[in-house]
Amino acid sequence: MGRLYGNENFPYPVVEELRRLGHDVLTIQETGKAGQALSDESVLAFATMEGRALLTFNRKHFIYLHQRNPNHAGLIACTFNSDFAALARQIHSVVEDDKSLTGRLIRMDLLPSEWEKIVIK
Repeated sequence: MGRLYGNENFPYPVVEELRRLGHDVLTIQETGKAGQALSDESVLAFATMEGRALLTFNRKHFIYLHQRNPNHAGLIACTFNSDFAALARQIHSVVEDDKSLTGRLIRMDLLPSEWEKIVIK
């Protein structure tokens, strides 16, 4: 199962469901780093140091960081979905299918009736 790191804006109910599905998920709040206005680079560096793929809704900035330097433990960039259980199941499906997220960007864009998984190496 995946080692994941939830960015500050990532919903805790999704984290809880991912844990229930067997994933090792740490949140920025649990590290005591929330509310410190950390740069995206710092957040990604911490996740990388911990060997955790970053979960975020901040797609634009983190996709840019991935393009500049893909040496990280993985990025899962999501579109907001108020159905937290469905979002967790989609992330679970992606993480379960991929043996290693290292250096990979996974974009999960919500379409009108389905999720589309786009993996960028």
